[in-house]
Amino acid sequence: MSKTNMKAVHYEGPFKVSIKEIPRPKIEHPDDVIIKVTTAAICGSDLHMYQGRTAAQAGLVFGHENMGIVEELGSGVTLLEKGDRIVLPFNVADGRCQNCEEGYTAFCTGVNPGFAGGAYGYVAMGPYQGGQAEYLRVPFADFNALKLPKGTEHEADFALLADIFPTGWHGIQLSGFKPGESVAVFGAGPVGLMAAYSGVLRGASRVYVVDMVKERLDAAKKIGCIPIDFKKSDPVDQIIKHNGGMVDRAVDAVGYQAVDSSGAKEKPNIVLDNLIRVTRPTGGLGIPGLYVPADPGAPDEQAGKGQILLSFGKLFEKGLSIGTGQCNVKAYNRYLRDLIISGKAKPSFVVSHDVTIDEASDAYEKFDKRIDGYTKVLIHPNGPLN
Repeated sequence: MSKTNMKAVHYEGPFKVSIKEIPRPKIEHPDDVIIKVTTAAICGSDLHMYQGRTAAQAGLVFGHENMGIVEELGSGVTLLEKGDRIVLPFNVADGRCQNCEEGYTAFCTGVNPGFAGGAYGYVAMGPYQGGQAEYLRVPFADFNALKLPKGTEHEADFALLADIFPTGWHGIQLSGFKPGESVAVFGAGPVGLMAAYSGVLRGASRVYVVDMVKERLDAAKKIGCIPIDFKKSDPVDQIIKHNGGMVDRAVDAVGYQAVDSSGAKEKPNIVLDNLIRVTRPTGGLGIPGLYVPADPGAPDEQAGKGQILLSFGKLFEKGLSIGTGQCNVKAYNRYLRDLIISGKAKPSFVVSHDVTIDEASDAYEKFDKRIDGYTKVLIHPNGPLN
């Protein structure tokens, strides 16, 4: 491979990614750095694009969960040095707009014209290529980078600071949670497990985790949660019976591809309605699960426009609070990093596989089909860590 090119995970179209050589990124602005990527995770939301459920175009390089070593610095960068080990929030933010100044870095208005929010390697989230590649350009690097201890310790844990650990924490935060309260988390994928884990870390009295996949429910049980298999019977009824009543808070970590009790037919409103049913009057709902304004593969015309039928009357009657939206990673990642360093948190229990970039196409297929235990995959684009 020449020095001007690099390997990258290249989206070709629905259910097809390839590993291609593309031009290596260059410094484009004084505030940029280029990193040599040590780890980039495959996210469940990458699968939305992989499955053709978004407007993603061929040629996009995936990867919004990225960490690596600083290789080149723009002339305006003052807080980073060559050789620094950093992890990047999936949010690309300029640190200068009103939303950034107020801490809402997921809704930066300066990085993606006509849209509030930017991200690496994601459809409609700006012109930023993803980090499932050997190198990555990081804009506004002084603001976006989180420094990590040098070396390779905690690599898998730190990689999860880019998205899923803060996003799970954010889901609990959005719900209005207070220590001692009970929580129901719908979805035991990586974000759902991180939300449940965050509830445990933050002192929930009980955390219920709803899913249908045995391995995921087993993982929830291992971290002290109560697993609820929704294929056995109505999950809300199961939780209320076990809890002796409704829970204080509920989290939707599923999003718009929710399925009915058969596990086969999509029903986009089912989790949202279950949250409303399972939460006590004046409780709170946190919704970090992804919902989109347009879904080409939706089961009906309304859902295709992002319009989802809700029991809003019951939501109003119960006086429930509701919090939604993507995670402002910078609000949490420094503190979660320090929980990892101190040994208080080890989120990498969700990681199932480590692969090289040449194995990424196969990993996408297996992750999408949920076979061979694929749940959270870490790609090491420059080879295994020493």
